[in-house]
Amino acid sequence: MRRRLVVSYLLLMVLVLMALETPLAATLATRETDRVRADRLADATRFASLAGPALRGGVVGPLDSELGAYDELYGIGAAVVDRDRRTVTASVSWEAGPGTESALATALAGQQSSGPESVWPWTDGPVVVAVPINDGGEVLGAVITATPPDAVRRTVTTWWLLLAALGLIAVLACISTAFGLAGWVLRPVTELDSVTHEIAEGDRRARVRPRLGPPELRRLAASFNNMADVVSDVMDRQRAFVAHASHQLRNPLTALRLRVEELGPSLTDPDGRTEHRLALEETDRLAMVLDALLTLARAEREENQRITVDAPAVAASRVTAWQPLARHRSVTLRLAAVDAPAYARTVPTAIDQALDALIDNAVKFSGAGGEVTVTVRSADGGTAVEVRDTGPGMTPSQLDQATERFWRAPDVQNVDGAGLGLTIVAVLVDASDGRLTMRPGEPRGLVAELWFPAPAGDVAPTGGPDGEPPAPGVLPEPRPPAAPERPVDAH
Repeated sequence: MRRRLVVSYLLLMVLVLMALETPLAATLATRETDRVRADRLADATRFASLAGPALRGGVVGPLDSELGAYDELYGIGAAVVDRDRRTVTASVSWEAGPGTESALATALAGQQSSGPESVWPWTDGPVVVAVPINDGGEVLGAVITATPPDAVRRTVTTWWLLLAALGLIAVLACISTAFGLAGWVLRPVTELDSVTHEIAEGDRRARVRPRLGPPELRRLAASFNNMADVVSDVMDRQRAFVAHASHQLRNPLTALRLRVEELGPSLTDPDGRTEHRLALEETDRLAMVLDALLTLARAEREENQRITVDAPAVAASRVTAWQPLARHRSVTLRLAAVDAPAYARTVPTAIDQALDALIDNAVKFSGAGGEVTVTVRSADGGTAVEVRDTGPGMTPSQLDQATERFWRAPDVQNVDGAGLGLTIVAVLVDASDGRLTMRPGEPRGLVAELWFPAPAGDVAPTGGPDGEPPAPGVLPEPRPPAAPERPVDAH
C-alpha cells in the first residue's frame, strides 16, 4: 500500500512539474530566440543605412568590408540585394537557405522579417533576418542575414537541462517526502494489521500504540484497543465462568454421590439396586464432564508460553503409562522405533495431554485384539507425533465434526466420555502453532497426527520427558487413571 501511495504522490508531482516546466521551457526558448533576432535586426538595420548610398552610387567597397568583418567576427553570413533580387555584395559564409526567400520577399515589400519564432534543440534552420533599404520612401533593396542556430540551441539546451535537473531534484525530494508521509500515515495501519495477527494467534495482550499517524487513525487505534480489551475481558469472564462453575459443582456432586452410595445398603428391591447403580454411573459421567470442562477452560487460557520438549521421550512415557489399561482391554499398544532425536516447541504439557486423549480414544475404540501404534518422526521442519489404531475409524463427515465440543459419533453414544477430548487436543495444538490432522487408516482404523514446530537451532529440552513444570496458569499434566475401570475422558 505504501508503494501505491508513493506512486500516486509521484505521479501528481510529475504532472505538476510538467504543467509548470513545459511552458517555462517554451518561454526560455522563445526569449533566447527573440534576443538573437533583436540583435540581428539591429545589425541588419545598420547595414541597411550604409547600403542606401552604396546602391545609389553603385560603389559597395565600404559595405563589402563591413560585411566581411562582421562575418569574420561573428560567423554570420549577410548579403545585400537590390530590388530585382540580384546580390549586390555578400560575406564569405553567406548561403541562401530555408526561409531566406520568404524573408527577402517581405523585406522588398517594405517590412522587416525575422524567423523562426523559436529555436528548439532539434531545429536545423538558421535564424533569418531581412531589413528593407529605403531611400525617400522608395525600397532600393534589402539586407539579409542568416545566423547559425548552434549557439541558440546550446543555450536553450542548457536551460532545458537545468530545468530537468531541478525537476529531478524536486522528484527525488517528492519521493523522499512521500515515503515519509506514507510511512507516517500507514504506520498505524501496519501496526494494526500486525497486532490483529498477534491477537488471532493467541496473544490477547497485544495492543496498538495509539499515538501514531494522523488523528483519524489514532482514534481508530484507540477504538481497536478498547474493542480488544472488551473482547478479551468477555473471553476471560466466559472461561472463568466455565472453570468456576465446573470447580464449584464438584463439591455438591461429590456430596450427592456419597448420599446415593449410602442409599445402596437400604435397597432390597432388585430394580431399585439397578437404578441405584445407574445413578452412580451418571454421577461418575457428570464428574468426567466437569473435569473435561475445567481442563478445556484452563487450556484455552494458555498464554502461549513455549518450552522445548523431547517428543520421543514424552511419547515413551505416555505409552508406558497407558500400557496397563491397554493390557486390561487386550489391546496391543507400542511405540515405533525412533531413529533420531526429535524436539518440539510447544506450550507446557501439550504433547502429554494430546497423547493421553488420543491413546485413550484409540485403546477405547480398537476393541479386544486391536493394535495402537505411536510414531514420532521429524517432518516438514518440525516434529510429527502419530497415533494409529485399528478401530472402526470415522467417516469424512465425522472427521469434520470430531473436534467440536461435546460432539460424539452416533454409534458411540453409550461409551464413556464427554466429547471434549479432541477439542482439548485441538486447543493445545493450536496454542503451540501446530496442527492436528485425522484421516482414515488403511485398511481400517483412524490415524491422528500431531505436528509441532521445531525449536530454533540445536536446543536441548527445557525439562525431562514430560517437559518442565508448568508455569503459573498453565494446565497441569493429566495422567491416565490408576484403575483400568475408570479411563480418562478423551472423546
